[in-house]
Amino acid sequence: MNHRHVTLRQFRYFIAVAESGSVAAASRMLSIAQSALTKSLLELEAELGSELFERSSRGMALTAQGHRFLASARKVIGSVADAMRLHAGAADSGLSGVLTLGVTSLVAGYYLSELFSRYRRHCPAVEVFVTEDAPRFLEHLLINGEIDVAIMVSNALSEPQAMVCETLTRSRNRVWLPANHALAAQDEVSLADCAACDQIVLEADRIDELMTSVWARHQLKPRCILRTASLEAVRSLVGAGAGIAVLPDILYRPWTLDAEHVEVRPLRDEIPTIDVGLVWRRGSGLKPAASEFIELARELARSRRV
Repeated sequence: MNHRHVTLRQFRYFIAVAESGSVAAASRMLSIAQSALTKSLLELEAELGSELFERSSRGMALTAQGHRFLASARKVIGSVADAMRLHAGAADSGLSGVLTLGVTSLVAGYYLSELFSRYRRHCPAVEVFVTEDAPRFLEHLLINGEIDVAIMVSNALSEPQAMVCETLTRSRNRVWLPANHALAAQDEVSLADCAACDQIVLEADRIDELMTSVWARHQLKPRCILRTASLEAVRSLVGAGAGIAVLPDILYRPWTLDAEHVEVRPLRDEIPTIDVGLVWRRGSGLKPAASEFIELARELARSRRV
């Protein structure tokens, strides 16, 4: 099929709806009419010959084809940004030396690969070394000057006064449920509803610490039947009906086999997002290789928001 009629604007509109999960939210973010956005999406689906979204009262959920197209759309927008940098003479920065990065395991799977490959293209002479570890140890390495920049959950730092933090993306929390769970019949679920169910708790990247404070603030005491550092264990146990979990959207993979058994619902209560961001030591005087990495990370974050 000839896709000559697909435009960059359609890519950006599609990404906005995919990220926000709603035409209304995307239209507010893009400052365009909902009707124009809907028309653009329908034209895109017609041109591609496949449905990219499942439309329901709960919003716009990506189909399997939609998830594949989202990955491609992000690469297209990223390539356009790369081309603009090339035109401006900035494709090869001319930088050399060493860049040391820190990353947590969950964030590595979500954010690192595309950013890493773009940085290697722009700074081929820079040697990049990546350390994966727990958040608290990464903060220790930053303070000691042993790594230049970390990518991690950035709204739960143990020593925020010693760090500069720049958010790249915010992820809302939703409830993960077995497909046949009674709460799955509701369009949205309250924290009180969740607290009445057995919980599977993910102990990683301080996500559990943030949720512990949420439960305490709402004076709720859910029963935890398992704490695990394995996201795969959470998925499989929720799918098997062992319990429910409250987790950020960055970790949900609806195109996996587990998705046949796991559904998500939004929370009725307002709770903090899980923020992924760049973190570096305050007053560290970033070297050029680190500053370039930060700028590329900003560009990637902007491309995912538009």
